[in-house]
Amino acid sequence: MSTTAIRRDTAPARSRTSPETVPRLALALVALGAAAVLAAWWRSTGNVTGAAGWLTGAGRITGLLAGYLAPVLLLLMARIPVLERRVGSDRLARWHAFGGRYLVYLVMAHILTITWGYALTDGKNPVAEGVDIVFHYPEMIKGTLATILMLGTGVVSARAARRRMSYETWYYLHLATYLAIALAFSHQIVNGAELSVQPERTLWCAYYVLAAVVLGWYRLWLPYLRDRRHKLRVHSVVPERPGVYSVILRGERLDELKARPGQFFRLQFQTRGLRWVTNPYSLSAPPHANFLRFTVKSLGSHSAAVAGLPPGTKVRAEGPYGAFTEEKARSPHVLLIAAGVGITPIRALFETLPGRVTLVYREGSEEQLLFRPELEEIAKRRGARLVYLVGSRRRHGKTLTAKGLTHLVPGLTGHDVYLCGPEPMQRAVIAALREAGVPGSRIHHESFEF
Repeated sequence: MSTTAIRRDTAPARSRTSPETVPRLALALVALGAAAVLAAWWRSTGNVTGAAGWLTGAGRITGLLAGYLAPVLLLLMARIPVLERRVGSDRLARWHAFGGRYLVYLVMAHILTITWGYALTDGKNPVAEGVDIVFHYPEMIKGTLATILMLGTGVVSARAARRRMSYETWYYLHLATYLAIALAFSHQIVNGAELSVQPERTLWCAYYVLAAVVLGWYRLWLPYLRDRRHKLRVHSVVPERPGVYSVILRGERLDELKARPGQFFRLQFQTRGLRWVTNPYSLSAPPHANFLRFTVKSLGSHSAAVAGLPPGTKVRAEGPYGAFTEEKARSPHVLLIAAGVGITPIRALFETLPGRVTLVYREGSEEQLLFRPELEEIAKRRGARLVYLVGSRRRHGKTLTAKGLTHLVPGLTGHDVYLCGPEPMQRAVIAALREAGVPGSRIHHESFEF
């Protein structure tokens, strides 16, 4: 089976639209929504006087903002194509994580200020007031459960906690967010003073319904339709080196997916132990009308089990996702930097990116190099430059510095740079590239770190 793409020796005309246009518009839309929420509070609030009034006002503002932010976080992870392709999954995930922290802060501030404000108004201590709110206000039991679930999700999503659990465990625990948001919705409608009038109540309900519809369409219904149309199955599993396997999937009309080198799919293998978890895997070869190739390193129980998949196993695939594609490039000169299994998407880009391409591939030993015959054949066929950095960090530590990269790649500042590898390596190389004068807009990278 061949997955070789048609050679393109010259770079096509680049889009004049800045890569940052869609991200900026998305953030502006979120900010506009937050401003509308504050306007709703302002419209429904009279004069604010005294400590009780200010605390209660602060509680309502933080509660409204928390209620507004929750669907935003869901929409960021809804796999909306324009956001996945133009913003990038890893960037969306960072926004989601950043927003999640603020959601927790807003919920905590809402609880403290609203309880304190009500306590001053009723002449009670805050603890007694809090108990009274939970057990005597309508829908507050649901609101309390939502808060517990949301705070629990925030705890397991903290970086220190994530490092101690598998992706699969974190994934299942994170699903509690959906239940928390559903429980909190009725509390907002019943207890929110700003949502007791029209058109605010109707608009708020429409906002939540829209978020649910978008999430259901892109996360559930569309993958189901594609599954029925493309009928993906495991064609074969090929060992690349110890602990690394290429999974070749066969399907129908796969060209309709419009997948691009550098992108990834979220794969769900329909077999025992794997069918309930979806993991992201990058294309390791340009997509073919009937085949897709993914290369997997055994890092967890899910990826390790992939090595034993029998031919014919059904596969449910979400995607393609990711903005790590040739659309990011603005220059005919491109530098690709890969380390470890990060060579997976880079190998696909190496074959298809137009222009003059240099690939720098960092690995610990000759035996660990992936796709070496393929890379050398591609380099020879298209006249590209291929540089191996094999050996210890001590041996090549200076190469991936600002001075080393400038010496290795003449005219470095005029290159677009695509980077994929372990997170510490990516951070170090990005810093080196910026020090060498490469603009941040020309440094492209994507990470699946959860």
